[in-house]
Amino acid sequence: MVPREEPIFKSKAIDNSGEAVEQVVGSKSKVKDKIPPPFLSYITFNRLGLTARSLKSILDTTEDFEMHIIDSNSRDDTWEYLQSIKDSRIKSITRLTLNEGPVFALNRNLSKRRKDQYFFTVDSDVVIKTKDWITRFMEVFNEFPEVGLLGVQRTPPYIPIYPKVITKSRNGVTYLELKNGYVDVLLDFVHGCCMGMRPELIEKIGYWSEETCYGDGELSTRITNYTEFKAGFMSDQDKMPIIDIDMTQEITCEECIARGYCKLDKDDNTCFNIHMGRYKNAPFAKQFKWKYLEFFKELEEGKRTAYCASIYDPYSIATHEYNKEWAQANRDYYIKNSNDNE
Repeated sequence: MVPREEPIFKSKAIDNSGEAVEQVVGSKSKVKDKIPPPFLSYITFNRLGLTARSLKSILDTTEDFEMHIIDSNSRDDTWEYLQSIKDSRIKSITRLTLNEGPVFALNRNLSKRRKDQYFFTVDSDVVIKTKDWITRFMEVFNEFPEVGLLGVQRTPPYIPIYPKVITKSRNGVTYLELKNGYVDVLLDFVHGCCMGMRPELIEKIGYWSEETCYGDGELSTRITNYTEFKAGFMSDQDKMPIIDIDMTQEITCEECIARGYCKLDKDDNTCFNIHMGRYKNAPFAKQFKWKYLEFFKELEEGKRTAYCASIYDPYSIATHEYNKEWAQANRDYYIKNSNDNE
């Protein structure tokens, strides 16, 4: 995989009508012979109130990382707030003029990763309470070289239901290995709300599947069944999370630490109803589930490998199977349904 700052599109590639404006607020590490800190991907889409408290929790630590923020065309003053944040660990802030869905945003960031970087992603509704959270991730990665992906279990209001797992312990370090990762089995995967991947795994699997856009619903299944790596949860033998997070889904305007940036009337228009009116992951998954099923059927039949290409890495598309029609339809769905289309 060859990371690039901006994608290069051929005439037959996916239409790139969703432009991005990128504001670089820092600089990449210039020390080439030193292992870089982890790449931290952070995607925002409205819900300024949750985004502000989430970012505060991440930046209020001494953990080292290179953070790249993408705002997917938020309409609630999120962009204005993001531009106010000052932290040397934030290396770029990108504003997309169209929301293309979470998978395309994730892959845009993943394409910027240096080959030797671990890749972490935190959802904008996640407050991380454990200050040394990356250190704890790395303890498991270092102790278990066979582990490619680790995630933190979701918390209320989501029901923290675990799929079948196997407790793995070594030298005082524990995680829960995903046992099966079966296709089309409810919650039989590792959630992506707070997740990390080792670079050796990324070399094998490439990107999130743009052809299915099923996100974490396909990723750990692909890893567990079609690579030599393992996926699992950052939890102990009693299924207690090793990293403490809060996933509160709504707060009052009075609780919002970014309310000084909010210009909404707050009576009929809040960052939460703006978000809910444009959040289309569930109907997308229902309409296009057939692609997810067909994708894994092709994997099972040996018609493709576990590596998924991305429009942000043209070399990957040139050298791997990639259904451009599927991917374009997925992107078009979000552009049509998750943006202001007046």
